[in-house]
Amino acid sequence: MPMIVGVVAGVAVLAVAVLIGLFKLMWRVAEPNEALVISGSKHKTEGLGEGMGFRIVTGRGTLVLPGVQAVRKLSLDLNETELHVDCATHQGIPLKVRGVVIFKVGDDYVSIANAARRFLDQQKLMSERVHNVFAGHLRSIVGGLTVEDMIRDREKLTGQTRAACGTEMEKLGLIVDSLQIHEIEDPTGYIQNLAAPHAAAVQRDARIAQAEANRLATEAEQQSFARMAEATRDSEILQAGYQAERDKAAAKAQQAGPLAAAASRQEVVVQETRVAELEAHRREQQLQADVRKPADAQAYEKRTLAEAERDARISAAEAKAKETELAAAAEATRVKTAASAEAEATKARGAATAASTRATGEAEAAAAQARGLADAEATKAKGLAEAEAIKARAAALAENQEAVVAQQLAENWPEIVKAGASAFGSVDNMVVLNGADGMADLLAKALTMGGTGLGLARQLLSSMNQNGQTPSGISPALNGVAPPPPSQKVPVEKEG
Repeated sequence: MPMIVGVVAGVAVLAVAVLIGLFKLMWRVAEPNEALVISGSKHKTEGLGEGMGFRIVTGRGTLVLPGVQAVRKLSLDLNETELHVDCATHQGIPLKVRGVVIFKVGDDYVSIANAARRFLDQQKLMSERVHNVFAGHLRSIVGGLTVEDMIRDREKLTGQTRAACGTEMEKLGLIVDSLQIHEIEDPTGYIQNLAAPHAAAVQRDARIAQAEANRLATEAEQQSFARMAEATRDSEILQAGYQAERDKAAAKAQQAGPLAAAASRQEVVVQETRVAELEAHRREQQLQADVRKPADAQAYEKRTLAEAERDARISAAEAKAKETELAAAAEATRVKTAASAEAEATKARGAATAASTRATGEAEAAAAQARGLADAEATKAKGLAEAEAIKARAAALAENQEAVVAQQLAENWPEIVKAGASAFGSVDNMVVLNGADGMADLLAKALTMGGTGLGLARQLLSSMNQNGQTPSGISPALNGVAPPPPSQKVPVEKEG
């Protein structure tokens, strides 16, 4: 009986051990970064169609029948692939795009199923496949862009690339966590040439900014120098003011010397006056002691004489003292008056000099103005007088031509006669025929030359009036002597 119990217990223990071994052999657990793909039986999985022939387990354990079902693992870790793509832009410029794609198998059952079908046995080739997909779409997208678009907006490039690759990556069961364009290489130097104007503009702005800074610094230095010069000027002005005050004090000190000497002299005179008064008083007392008392012992008849003599001497002493006092006062007054007079004289001389200079300038200016006004008035008066004279002559000629001509001839008659007589000036001896009748005829002909001139003037004025001309002045022929007619000859016989 005990043996049976032991055998049963041993069989039970063995059965439990076998069951435990079978359970461990059949139990599979999926790690957090992997998915178990179990094939060999049909199972309905959420999101997958029926009859897939495998089931997917993630994040939990499951029983697998050994020999009936196969269990394989699909990694859900991140993967990355480097992009080295040679492209050509819309402008035909070749570029080399460098970037990186970080991707992984999707966490949903559909993505895991798609990735399992394509990469379950080729997980190491996953990066190469993804590189090929992104390289093709990247070349296509870069071909539709310009270099400027790629440089200014890389996000646009990455967004278009991710959008273009999204459908294919979904079919592959992959999702893109990150796509970064690291570098765009330009073997032709196009990008560098694009940057050249901007670099030049930056250098220009930098030079302008530096020049502006230098200008501001120079202005600040000039303002600083100006303030220094202003401070120096103010200091010199203050020093000059102090020097003027010192000079003024020195002048007052120099003037104080003579004033002090005068005051001292006045004090000496006053003291001398007092001494004289005391001396006179002493002499009076001495006189009373030496004269009056002995005189009292004299007879009465000598008292009056002594008193008279005493009164005389006292009067003389008083007169002398008064004279001395007056002399001292006069001297003091004279010194003070002389100083005041000198000051007033100096002031008066300065004022007189200024007044004289001003008066001289004003007189010269007034004289020049008066001369100019007088010359202008004289010129104006002369012009008006000549204009009035011409106007009067013109009016006179218009009204009475004969009277005007006669007046002109009368005013110039002596000269006319003199001119007529000048014909005989070179004759030393003259023989007159017909006696007195010939002489009278000769003189009558000489004197009638003026009448001939008067007739000619009248004829000239008459012809001018007939032509409609108005004489504006006196003809030059009226201011002199008209020549004698050619037909008139003086019978003169010259002797010797």
